Amino acid sequence: MPVPVRLPARAGIGFKPQHFDAILADDAPIGFVEIHAENYMGAGGAPHAQLRRLGERFELSVHGVGLSIGSARPLDRAHLARVKALCERYRPASFSEHLAWSTHGESFLNDLLPLPYTTETLGHVAAHVDEVQNALGRQMLLENPSTYVTFAESTMAETEFLAEVAAHTGCGLLLDVNNVFVSSRNHGTDPDAYLATFPLDLVHQIHLGGHDVQADDTGAPLLIDAHGSPVADPVWALYECVISRTGPLPTLIEWDNDVPDWPVLAAEARAADAILHRAVRARAA
Repeated sequence: MPVPVRLPARAGIGFKPQHFDAILADDAPIGFVEIHAENYMGAGGAPHAQLRRLGERFELSVHGVGLSIGSARPLDRAHLARVKALCERYRPASFSEHLAWSTHGESFLNDLLPLPYTTETLGHVAAHVDEVQNALGRQMLLENPSTYVTFAESTMAETEFLAEVAAHTGCGLLLDVNNVFVSSRNHGTDPDAYLATFPLDLVHQIHLGGHDVQADDTGAPLLIDAHGSPVADPVWALYECVISRTGPLPTLIEWDNDVPDWPVLAAEARAADAILHRAVRARAA
């Protein structure tokens, strides 16, 4: 049976090397640190020296972006072996990946692409999740994607698909609230209705991030999950609604582009912590 994750129910941050000294010097420490697995597949050097120091003080979360869980092709076993070596080296409290595909043949694509929600796709995804969990000897979390197209051949809703993958494999879920908002707005659907059908009892971690507002070829608004700005007010509202239903959950602030100075990122984490603390007080009352 896969081992469940045990990150603290606090706000964490996606680590950026320029913040290393500020993180260690901060008198109001964050709850945990998350890294992208693919940034730490070298044998040593400064990245591993920093990560080792961070691991002495904080719980670690490893977030993969390159396993291509949603691909119809077999997983890249060499890449999975590198992920396994990283997890064995640092023993993170959590490992997660995306419900998406990002490879074609021998090529790695610089994107996380959507997939149709069909029985056939469910079989591929469940088999890949099983393979990852067996290789790592731990439960993994699967993240809901941000999407910009839907597929006519889909036979089930995204929330149903995620619940089915979890039922077949025993994996947990990572709920990215910004992805919910981005996808819902792009497809003209209701994010509250999406969350009403999401299997929240399977969620072990939450992601929050910023998005860009652009326009498609017809001039209609198009939201992009860009991770380069503060969390938007409607995303904070959705997050608070989720936490009121689930209770406190480990919550990551993602900021990967146009990365600000540490005080700006720390303020986003404190805003998430404030919502988590209110949930604790509400449940105690």
